[in-house]
Amino acid sequence: MTITYQWRGDFDNAAVNALHAEAFGHGQTATDWHTRVHRHSLGWVCARKATALVGFVNVAWDGGAFEPDLRPFSFEACGFRPTDAGLIALR
Repeated sequence: MTITYQWRGDFDNAAVNALHAEAFGHGQTATDWHTRVHRHSLGWVCARKATALVGFVNVAWDGGAFEPDLRPFSFEACGFRPTDAGLIALR
């Protein structure tokens, strides 16, 4: 079956919470992802297999809160580079 991708696609909080719990090995929470990504993200990508949400990527622009223990993952495993740049107005 084909997986489709949609930039800033509609999603259900419960579906994203289930994916997050599975990916990070914790119990499901009641995080309001819809509000969070609309306030803090450049965008997000929803991956669907038929109608089921099978993937979700949050494209954060400010990071919200950048925990120091995540630096090795972000910079070493993912290949991101640190920057001293401040926030800029995009509009």
